[in-house]
Amino acid sequence: MKAAVFYGKGQPLKIEDMPTPKMGPGEVLVRVAACGLCRTDLHYLHGTPTFKKPPLILGHEISGTVEDAAPDVTSFKNGSKVIIPPVFGCGRCFFCRTGRPTLCTNQIMVGNHRDGGFAEYVVVPASEMFIAPDNVPLPEASIISDAISTPYHAVVNRAEVKPGETVAVFGCGGVGLSTIQMAATVGGKVIAVDVFDQKLEMAKKFGAAQTVNGKTEQDVAKAIRKMTGGGVDVALEVIGNPVTIQQAFNAVRWGGRVVVVGYSSKEVTIDSARLMFREIELKGSLGCGPQDYPRIIEMVRLGRIKVKEMVTHKFKLEDINEGFAQLDKGDPTMIRGIAIP
Repeated sequence: MKAAVFYGKGQPLKIEDMPTPKMGPGEVLVRVAACGLCRTDLHYLHGTPTFKKPPLILGHEISGTVEDAAPDVTSFKNGSKVIIPPVFGCGRCFFCRTGRPTLCTNQIMVGNHRDGGFAEYVVVPASEMFIAPDNVPLPEASIISDAISTPYHAVVNRAEVKPGETVAVFGCGGVGLSTIQMAATVGGKVIAVDVFDQKLEMAKKFGAAQTVNGKTEQDVAKAIRKMTGGGVDVALEVIGNPVTIQQAFNAVRWGGRVVVVGYSSKEVTIDSARLMFREIELKGSLGCGPQDYPRIIEMVRLGRIKVKEMVTHKFKLEDINEGFAQLDKGDPTMIRGIAIP
């Protein structure tokens, strides 16, 4: 099969012929329809180590069609259109057994612990897959896997956004725009924050009621507090930048909730007095548990969450490095890119 193979920091992915992966018990062989280009992949390309040492096939935001299944698999048949979540929990550890599988201590991530979806085929456990919505093109459905599910967990489970609450979303990239969609869908009044006017205009199309340009506004948090009469109920940071995490923290009202979705390896300084005296809640949010995928897929099927409009760029697998170059430079026209084998 054809695959884009990662060999190490600073090296472009190499398009190579690889053996088609073989199934074990309980597994299925999926012909990949598309795999999303994610900033997590960029972290690996820039040097953040993966758990499986290269060579490794990256890609964890996958949709496809079941090509074959192990003899003991009865839940899917050949031709089934499926979505593959990025992370598989063990189902046995303390966190899995207490309803928090995103913290599984034995989790396996596709395109990290095992070969992923930047290839023509991928093998995964049948127990970890979900049927794709029948009214969404399969390539576009790939982003449900991560770019839609991660915001669902952040907005619904971690931020617990309620109808009528004000919500500031810092960052209007692919995951940020999905977070805006999700917050607006559950009834939040959303303020979008970014440094590109073009992205802020996109944010309005996906449900933002108001916007703030972080480049032209001298004090973003102060501007948000003024707009809302004291601060938002919830702030979600979807960039992974210490500055915007601080802005999000300072933008919430007394008793407000801050959820950090973006990844950063840098330390963040928080005013502990404000945290304590104003009883501000500060949370992290990682991925999404399998229990939520049926709800998310139904939201997409019903049209409550836009997917097709989010996929702005499609790349042939041979052109995947061009796609990552555009993602890396922060192309404001790129909401979500996908690679199609």
